[in-house]
Amino acid sequence: MTKAVFYHAGCSVCVSAEQQLLGLLSPNVQVDVVHLGEKPARIAEAEKAGVQSVPALVVDGQVLHINYGAALVDLKA
Repeated sequence: MTKAVFYHAGCSVCVSAEQQLLGLLSPNVQVDVVHLGEKPARIAEAEKAGVQSVPALVVDGQVLHINYGAALVDLKA
């Protein structure tokens, strides 16, 4: 089973991407949805994975930046 992490900040762009994109993924993809506004301790994890902005989907070490909701650095403030 493929594992993925969807990072977002809860903004309208992020919520829309989550609703549209995650419904397109195969049921064989296990997705961990991480709201960085609610779990700021995971920002470092997202940075280490290469996430620069949210919403972003990380699959097999590859970061897919989707649209633009917020820069990851802005979530640290």
